[in-house]
Amino acid sequence: MPTLLSNVLIDGMAYGMVLFIIAVGLTVTLGLMRFVNLAHGAFAMIGGYAAALLTREAQWSFWLALPVALAATAALGALLEAVVLRHLYRRSELEQVLFTIGLAFFLIAATNALAGPQVQLIVLPPLLAQPVDLGFRTLPAQRLLVIGAGIVVAAAAAWTVAHTRFGIWLRAAVDHPDTAATLGIPIRTVQCASFAVGAALAGLGGVLGAELMPLEPYYALKYLVLVLVVVAVGGMGSLVGSLVAALALGTVETASKYLASDWGSLFFFLAMAALLAWRPNGLLRR
Repeated sequence: MPTLLSNVLIDGMAYGMVLFIIAVGLTVTLGLMRFVNLAHGAFAMIGGYAAALLTREAQWSFWLALPVALAATAALGALLEAVVLRHLYRRSELEQVLFTIGLAFFLIAATNALAGPQVQLIVLPPLLAQPVDLGFRTLPAQRLLVIGAGIVVAAAAAWTVAHTRFGIWLRAAVDHPDTAATLGIPIRTVQCASFAVGAALAGLGGVLGAELMPLEPYYALKYLVLVLVVVAVGGMGSLVGSLVAALALGTVETASKYLASDWGSLFFFLAMAALLAWRPNGLLRR
């Protein structure tokens, strides 16, 4: 029983951290910028695919492919925001949903045409592939990297939003855009940068979580629902809430897969319903 409990907690934490890393960008765009972006999962897919192709086909080092994949994902996010998505900020939520879900399907079709329908594998360096003995369990070093990356992303994102000039600009641009523009805050730049960083973090989740969430063309929609649940349960715009929700829901789904593998997703959504009924405005909000 202690072994089972430790397995559930560690694997649940790793899975939850992947969900959180992907959800950070959606927490910002949906919760802070109030833009409904259902193509967000596509950025995680693109980041993962880029790393897979670079490590497998081009035979790049993982440590070189990772920043290049994140930069490419950020560039794509910035380009889409600057050319297309910024024109939807003042449109209705229905228009935002319809356009971004259409964009997601376009990116899925393009990915399938370019890379094929098969699952993409990322070639890990020996350092991440080798097991690490924790005393009570041996696990791949890659799992520890996922957990560590999640902690770093959570701390950096919370500090940036709460204590930096960029965070102040972002909140001002969303809550009082006219006043912010009058004060000389570069609203367009802030929005574009926020979108690009969110896309890059989604790409990071796609790369680090490839073992737990396999990379295939319908990844963009398959896991979008899980990320949306994390944002909703955590509370719109709450980074800490999203972290707590991701860890809780990740642990619930991991436990259900260990104990009743055929019912894993059911328990995930039952937990979602219970948490939303208990805290409809978010776990850390009353």
